[in-house]
Amino acid sequence: MAKMEVKTSLLDDMIGVGDMVLLEPLNEDSFINNLKKRFDHGEVYTYIGSVVISINPYRPLPIYTPEKVEEYRNRNFYELSPHIFALSDEAYRSLRDQDKDQCILITGESGAGKTEASKLVMSYVAAVCGKGAEVNQVKEQLLQSNPVLEAFGNAKTVRNDNSSRFGKYMDIEFDFKGDPLGGVISNYLLEKSRVVKQPRGERNFHIFYQILSGASEDFLCKLKLERDFSRYNYLGLDSARVNGVDDAANFRTVRNAMQIVGFMDHETQSVFEVVAAVLKLGNIEFKPESRVNGLDESKIKDKNELKEICELTGIDQSVLERAFSFRTVEAKQEKVSTTLNVAQAYYARDALAKNLYSRLFSWLVTRINESIKAQTKVRKKVMGVLDIYGFEIFEDNSFEQFIINYCNEKLQQIFIELTLKEEQEEYIREGIEWTHIEYFNNAIICDLIENNQTGILAMLDEECLRPGTVTDDTFLEKLNQVCATHQHFESRMSKCSRFLNDTSLPHSCFRIQHYAGKVMYQVEGFVDKNNDLLYRDLSQAMWKASHSLIKALFPEGNPAKINLKRPPTAGSQFKASVATLMKNLQTKNPNYIRCIKPNDKKAAHIFNDALVCHQIRYLGLLENVRVRRAGYAFRQAYEPCLERYKMLCKQTWPHWRGPARAGVEVLFNELEIPEEEFSFGRSKIFIRNPRTLFKLEDLRKQRLEDLATLIEKIYRGWKCRTRFLLMKKSQIVIAAWYRRYAQQKKYQKIKSSAIIVQSYIRGWKARKLLRELKHQKRCNEAATIIAAYWHGTQVRREYRKFFRANAGRKIYEFTLQRLMQKYFLEMKNKMPSLSPIDKNWPARPYLFLDSTHKELKRIFHLWRCKKYRDQFTDQQKLIYEEKLEASELFKDKKALYPASVGQPFQGAYLEISKNPKYKKLKDAVDEKIIIAEVVNKINRANGKATSRIFLLTKNNVLLADQKSGNIKSEVPLGDVTKVSMSSQNDGFFAVHLKEGSGAAVKGDFLLSSDHLIEMATKLYRTTLSQTKQKLNIEISDEFLVQFRQDKVCVKFIQGSQKNGNIPTCKRKNNRLLEVAVP
Repeated sequence: MAKMEVKTSLLDDMIGVGDMVLLEPLNEDSFINNLKKRFDHGEVYTYIGSVVISINPYRPLPIYTPEKVEEYRNRNFYELSPHIFALSDEAYRSLRDQDKDQCILITGESGAGKTEASKLVMSYVAAVCGKGAEVNQVKEQLLQSNPVLEAFGNAKTVRNDNSSRFGKYMDIEFDFKGDPLGGVISNYLLEKSRVVKQPRGERNFHIFYQILSGASEDFLCKLKLERDFSRYNYLGLDSARVNGVDDAANFRTVRNAMQIVGFMDHETQSVFEVVAAVLKLGNIEFKPESRVNGLDESKIKDKNELKEICELTGIDQSVLERAFSFRTVEAKQEKVSTTLNVAQAYYARDALAKNLYSRLFSWLVTRINESIKAQTKVRKKVMGVLDIYGFEIFEDNSFEQFIINYCNEKLQQIFIELTLKEEQEEYIREGIEWTHIEYFNNAIICDLIENNQTGILAMLDEECLRPGTVTDDTFLEKLNQVCATHQHFESRMSKCSRFLNDTSLPHSCFRIQHYAGKVMYQVEGFVDKNNDLLYRDLSQAMWKASHSLIKALFPEGNPAKINLKRPPTAGSQFKASVATLMKNLQTKNPNYIRCIKPNDKKAAHIFNDALVCHQIRYLGLLENVRVRRAGYAFRQAYEPCLERYKMLCKQTWPHWRGPARAGVEVLFNELEIPEEEFSFGRSKIFIRNPRTLFKLEDLRKQRLEDLATLIEKIYRGWKCRTRFLLMKKSQIVIAAWYRRYAQQKKYQKIKSSAIIVQSYIRGWKARKLLRELKHQKRCNEAATIIAAYWHGTQVRREYRKFFRANAGRKIYEFTLQRLMQKYFLEMKNKMPSLSPIDKNWPARPYLFLDSTHKELKRIFHLWRCKKYRDQFTDQQKLIYEEKLEASELFKDKKALYPASVGQPFQGAYLEISKNPKYKKLKDAVDEKIIIAEVVNKINRANGKATSRIFLLTKNNVLLADQKSGNIKSEVPLGDVTKVSMSSQNDGFFAVHLKEGSGAAVKGDFLLSSDHLIEMATKLYRTTLSQTKQKLNIEISDEFLVQFRQDKVCVKFIQGSQKNGNIPTCKRKNNRLLEVAVP
């Protein structure tokens, strides 16, 4: 099996140029062409020294698998093809092994893949660091914080379906082994204006759509939301649905991630309630209303939305309604309350929505930090990952783009400083003379923006704090006065502008010459967005909420902590955050990922040269290459350099026995490379011009071809010699084996011939002896046969008469035996089925077999009846025994019997144990109940029927009241002497009791039942079982019953049609009771 080729250098099988430092010639066109060539071949990563350029492929690539992670693990940065894993591994190993804190700065415009790059960095670090339950839990929490922040901080824009609308910096903390302990997240400038208004073709933050799409109906009902997007004014409808994005599935992912990170159920519920409140705030609308004093006042049109918001947040409706209509201004000891017109009311509503969502997002970041922070107090190593907005140049650029570009100016400044610092430190470390490098220092642009006296942010704050009328135009006028002479500032009124008469620069705009190009800013909204004011009435209303989370989000609303000092502006807050970030980054070793978007269509395989060129310019990539190439374009340690190029010199090939540096010196002297093209450092060789490196690569390639030819020649000679020696050895072995084989064949032939001669001689002797023995045997057999025949003749002559006398009897017996055998064989094939009710039986073939035929029929019937009975369970046997008993008692005697044959005997027709109605009766009867049935008891006086419950147990017969369940009569089975009934088709029967017994005081019982046959049969069997005496069953149309002291005759007669099918009972006189049966 062929061994897989292993890459040992970035230069192996290189598509285009993998490191832009080696690009020759270096200009903008060659830079773009090299990126395009690599992009077309699926190579989306390219180096500029230690900087990684990442082009968004807009398609999944098979280069992020676990196998790729292992491939880049613990490998030199330049050993394999450019990859984000190589930079991640270099940063992680430097942190773990060299104890250097690291930071990874990911920059690029929206849609360039910054968020995905940060995920890949974190997933690689999670894959290569240690394992264990606690470590895995920390890694999972760090990774699952991303879906939560993306849901609340990302949105769909025209450039990116998952655009981060906030800056994020995460410090991941490690212990001395390199295992993660926790992390800290910092967020910068959430684009909260998106909450209330989105540009055309863009969406609000993901979480709003995810809740409406993925939450259950019950959950939406609790949040007082509806699933229809069009119901909410804060949601743009033109891009509510995004192709390839499943908001419902993402909502489930967010909820699961919140659970993993450590959010409690009530915290998650509170967060979604705040999101619902923000969504419903957009549906509050106002109408104008004039007051008596002539001032305009705003009123809420429909208070239903306000009511639902107050129910969600626990705010008094009147308090919030007043906060939307009035504004209280406090100055020293005075309070002034003014009404808000409709425009001001809408401003207050939107300001509340923006502040509520922005503070919720900050609370989420703080809450996540509490869960993922390191629990131990030991010294930690830190790796920071910065995912922040790239440089933005739109058609309309406002305050957000201004401070985003300011942040990028600071990042570019620190990038240049740290890159030059790194270069200088390496030169000093290697003992190479450092020469000053000319580059554009954008500190002058940073100073234009952030200077405490004359900076744009300082003047914006000053304008916001100034009393009197403050507008965006007054701010622009102040800029024109202070910054007019600045070489990087231009406006229509500035002295430095070269386009004073150019109408493309409107009056309400100013332009700044950034390091990435000129950007024109619209001053409209600068003052309001910098002020970022929320009326104190709204803050106090939020603080009064019973909702714990909302109350915590507005601490300034506490009346006890009223601070009349103006809160810091958005610009000053962001400036302080950026300063803190820069200070943090300068303490760490930087690693850079520059993300580039290849096209605006978000489509794969499309490379827009103009768009890429624009990004290359404002990212300063060419300048980065020039800074890196200003001294020496390529440097490499002596050992890998000697290993790669040693075949170019006879003295170093194939093995160099001395120090690696001495070998490289011999090598370069042998190749006659000019001394000005390289320098020897302490541990590395430095090559000034990329052409020198490419010349070495060409020589190496040619030498490898020559070596391959030499190796092939030597191999072929070795192979031929080996084959010849093998054939010679094989010929000797074959000859030896053949000679042995020939001698064996000759010996076997002589041996087989001798055996054949011996066998022929032995056969002849054996055949001769056999002939003599056969002749002797035939003589003996002939004598025996003659003697036998002679003896037989003598015996037949003597007994001939005897045999003739007994021949008839033997023939008769033989004939009978054959006939019986035939009979039984035929019977075997004509046997009827095994059903006991099958009456079929084969016909008798012979008269003399008549008795045998009948006996066989009887035996067969008994046998199949036994087989049939063996199939019964004990319960079935008991049922059939009762049915058989009933047959013996009533068949052909009682007209009601045939109808009862097909009805199974159930016994417990009343479910006394299950029916709570009969609980009292069940408690009174301790014995097992054999039958429980409702019967009609005939009144002794008038013949009318009364319902009673008839119970039969092992020892007693009981009659109970059907309604109350009270036992009326209880008769032991030993006191029952007889049961009488008619032969008619009725259910009347009399239970005769023993005279003198306690139960016979009132006389015998005359009863009527629909299950007469079953009741009489069970009474008969139970009495026989307990008393060992048969109960007398009398079947007669006239019988006597004892009623107290009198004996009454019960007579059954045929009734008239007017009675229908129901038997009736009538008392004729003291001695006669007639029962009319239909």
